[in-house]
Amino acid sequence: MAEEILINITPQETRVAVIGAGQVQELLIERAASRGLVGNIYVGRVARVLPGMQSAFVEVGLERAAFLHVADIWEHRSGAPGPADNGRPIEKLLAEGQPVVVQVVKDPLGTKGARLTTQLSLAGRLLVYLPQDPHIGISQRIENEAERELLRGRLRELLPPDEKGGFILRTLAEGASDDELRADIEYLRHLGRDLDARGRGAQPPQLLYQDLSLAQRVLRDMVAPETTRVIVDSRENYLRLAEFAERYTPNVRGKLAHYSGERPLFDLHNVEPEIEKALSRRVDLKSGGTLVIDQTEAMTTIDVNTGGFVGSRNFDDTVFKTNLEAAQAIARQLRLRNLGGIILIDFIDMESEEHREAVLEEFRRALARDRTRMTVNGFTALGLVEMTRKRTRESLAHVLCEPCPTCEGRGAVKTARTMCYDILREILREARQFNAREFRVLASQSVIDLLQEEESPSVAMLSDFIGKPISLQIESSYLQEQFDIVLM
Repeated sequence: MAEEILINITPQETRVAVIGAGQVQELLIERAASRGLVGNIYVGRVARVLPGMQSAFVEVGLERAAFLHVADIWEHRSGAPGPADNGRPIEKLLAEGQPVVVQVVKDPLGTKGARLTTQLSLAGRLLVYLPQDPHIGISQRIENEAERELLRGRLRELLPPDEKGGFILRTLAEGASDDELRADIEYLRHLGRDLDARGRGAQPPQLLYQDLSLAQRVLRDMVAPETTRVIVDSRENYLRLAEFAERYTPNVRGKLAHYSGERPLFDLHNVEPEIEKALSRRVDLKSGGTLVIDQTEAMTTIDVNTGGFVGSRNFDDTVFKTNLEAAQAIARQLRLRNLGGIILIDFIDMESEEHREAVLEEFRRALARDRTRMTVNGFTALGLVEMTRKRTRESLAHVLCEPCPTCEGRGAVKTARTMCYDILREILREARQFNAREFRVLASQSVIDLLQEEESPSVAMLSDFIGKPISLQIESSYLQEQFDIVLM
C-alpha cells in the first residue's frame, strides 16, 4: 500500500502522520518540553537496591528515579561480556551510591519511572550496534532462514578486524547494498567512540547520548519502499533533514519534499479531524457498527457492536461482516492511538468456528503492518481475543489529554440531586459542631435551582430542625460537584 508521511514542525512540537489508502494510519507526537527518553544513555547513580524485588532505582537526573531489574544488568566476566544470568542477586552486582552507565528502554508511564538496561545499543538505519556484545543478530521479521544466514555472512565480511562490538541487522537491511551497510557500520562505530569519550570522567547523573529527534527517526526508521513522499512544512527543518538524509539515509533524500502552501499541511490532508476522532471513546464503522475503546491503568478493552448495521441475509452474516470490518479498524486504532500493554477485544459472538478463525486471520493480517512487537492469542472460553502490544511511550490520549477536573477521570459526575443531599448532610454535620448564626450554601446554578424548587421543603425542614436559617447563593464558577458552606 502506497503511503505518504507528513511532518508538521513547530518550535513547541513535532507531529507525524502516515497516510495510506486515503486514511491516517499512524500518528506520532513529540513535544520539546517532554521529549521521549527511549534510547538515551546516562551515567547514573544507584539510589536504592531492593533485594526483595531484585531491582534497583537509579538517579539519572529525571523527575523520578528510574527502574533497573537484575535481568537487565550486563556484566563483563573474565574478559568476555555476558548477561547477568548466573543467578547472582542484585545486591552482589550493585551498591547504593555506585555509578552505572544505563540506557532507557521505556519512557516513564503514569506513576512509573523510566525502565533501564545496562546493555547499551545504538540504532542506525540498517543496523543496531551493541558496543558490549560481539553477537550478530537478525531481525525476527526476516523469517527466511537462508536469507538470515546470508545476511549474517555478509555483515561479518564487512566488519573491521578490530571490531569488538556486535550488530543486529534490522528489517531494512534485507535489501541494502554492501556500501549502505558499510556506511551504517562506520556511522555507528563513530557514535560508539563519541560515547566512550564522553563517558570518561563523567560525573553522575549526566546525559551521555540523546536519541535522534522524531523527524530524524522518521527518515531513519519509517520510510519504506512503499513510501512515495515525506512532506515537511518547515523550511528550516526541511534543510536540516535534507542534510541528515544526504549523510545517513541517501535513498530517502529523493522522497523528501518541502510544503510551502498557505493552508496548514494537516488541514490539507484532513489529519486534524482524525486526531479528534482518535481521542473519542467511540469509533463508527462504515457499516453502521461501532467500537467502544476504554483505556484503564491495567489494560485497554475494545467492544464491538453491530449498531445500526442490518445484514441483507441473516443475523450470522451481519455479525461476521461487522467483525471483519472491526478487525481492520481495531488494528488501525491501535497504531493511531499507540495503545499498548494488555488489550482485550470483545468481538460480537459468532456461532461458527469457521467465522471465528476467519476474523482472527483477518485481524492478524491487519496487524502485520504494525512496527510494534505484539502477540495475539485466539478466542478464549469467554469469546474474547487477548493480545499484548509493546508499550514504550505514552498513548496519544495520555500525550494530548489529562483527567477531567470535574469528574477526576471517572467519566461521570454526581447528579444535582445527589449534591443537594450531600449539602443537607454537611449542614447537619456542621450544625452539631458549630454554633453559627446562619448557614450559607455556595453551589452551582443547577444545584441551587433544585434546592430552591423541588428540594425547598427539605431545606425548610432542616432549617427548622437545627433552628438556624439556611441561605442559598449561586456561584457561576463552581462545577456541579463543588460547594461550600459558609458559617455566618
